[in-house]
Amino acid sequence: MNIRHLSPSSFSSAIEQPAASNRQSGVTSERVALLILSVLLAAAVIALGVTLHENTQTKKNLQKFQEECEAKLLSGNLSGTEPWKVEQPTKPPSVKDETCPRCEDGWEPHGGKCYFFSSVTLTWNESRTRCKSMGGDLVVINSREEQRFLQSRLMKKMCKPEDEFWIGLTDSEEEGEWLWVDDTRLNASLTFWCEGEPNNLKGKNPDGEDCVTMWAEDKAKHLKTWIDQSCKSSLKSICENPERKA
Repeated sequence: MNIRHLSPSSFSSAIEQPAASNRQSGVTSERVALLILSVLLAAAVIALGVTLHENTQTKKNLQKFQEECEAKLLSGNLSGTEPWKVEQPTKPPSVKDETCPRCEDGWEPHGGKCYFFSSVTLTWNESRTRCKSMGGDLVVINSREEQRFLQSRLMKKMCKPEDEFWIGLTDSEEEGEWLWVDDTRLNASLTFWCEGEPNNLKGKNPDGEDCVTMWAEDKAKHLKTWIDQSCKSSLKSICENPERKA
């Protein structure tokens, strides 16, 4: 095109056309950029929403699981665990806890006392010393019920029919004056001598038989199982000790 033959208006229009084209191109680029930013923002909002939703669900699931665990603990059904223990109010000092063990290992509780059935054969004095070393003494029998208990236990403790066990009764200080190891006099109405006992035989010991044993037999009449023996005989024994305070 020959510029020299263009009119002023035609020349002006020819110059404005590239400028308008450039402006239109710039607007289109801005729109594309805005569109891309909008898409990215929308994606970010969606991703954030999904994350928040998942966190909320996880929190709810954890809370539900915790509630289920607590419910199982309270009911005692959770495998491998014990039922939930509720702290009990402290009992007044005057109230005794009857469930607490009161006897040491190897001792058997009965009627407020502890009993130890020794299989070691010793003399009467040696047996008493051994009982004392364990915090007790040879047994003192104060009732028919206690005699019945001891006899029932001896029936299970005896290894042979002739087994005898020392008890805490002796007349070594004065013949015929039977005293328990706690220095109480034998109650004549509460004795369990075998038939013909005590007889103070002196065949084994010139000093006679000044200490007492007991044995057990199914056919023993009226719990009569006491026998006087030489205090120097080596026999088994029964120790006695008050139950330990709770």
